[in-house]
Amino acid sequence: MLDDAALMSFEHQLHLQEFLGEHSWNADLQAGRFEFTGERPLVCDRFHLMGSAAPGPGSWMWGWANPSGFPPDLTAMSAAVRDFGREHDVPELASAEVAFGALPGAPREVPVVVGQLTDAAKLLTGRWFSYNGEVGGGTRVAFIIEHSELRLPEPEPARVMRVMQQGLADLRLSDHRRALYTYGRLRGLSPRFTDEGRGTLLLSLPGLEADISFDHLGRVGGINASLSAPGA
Repeated sequence: MLDDAALMSFEHQLHLQEFLGEHSWNADLQAGRFEFTGERPLVCDRFHLMGSAAPGPGSWMWGWANPSGFPPDLTAMSAAVRDFGREHDVPELASAEVAFGALPGAPREVPVVVGQLTDAAKLLTGRWFSYNGEVGGGTRVAFIIEHSELRLPEPEPARVMRVMQQGLADLRLSDHRRALYTYGRLRGLSPRFTDEGRGTLLLSLPGLEADISFDHLGRVGGINASLSAPGA
């Protein structure tokens, strides 16, 4: 799930950073208001409390399990993720509290934990913009946010190459082949393999043709890409 979500989530977060610029955030969970101030002020149409990660206990708590008694609409999306986890026997999604050590790679860093569980939620819900911030003592709280102006632009060759190259370098992926194929499918890049899912992965859109080879462990061996202006 994390490999499937990784690159699509990464591109959305890049876009959100560029969209907002320098900013501050504020959330009133009881009043149901989430806003950004700064270069581009924005009040979200909707937002969803997904959970929080705390370094003290070394655990993540899903929003639906938070004892503070937040409005049901605020935690309904995290509850939907919980229901999927229960149905498909994924304890990291179904349990109220998840120890850092139970997650892939046993991460110790709070931002990594937040990223993993939020990415899983994004894949399941199809809502790809998220935001997380520190609320004291190293604890970070994570939200999925929605606004009519938050839309990922149509795929553009140079941007797609940046997402793939930077994502492969920066993200903790266990299966490059799967991550790139799923990103190509979600972004409409017509992904196809040359040999029944084990050979070279071909991606294409106007202005970009790329073929990606892999080693026997599913890691990228090389990316051969041709970029041109659309219509040239």
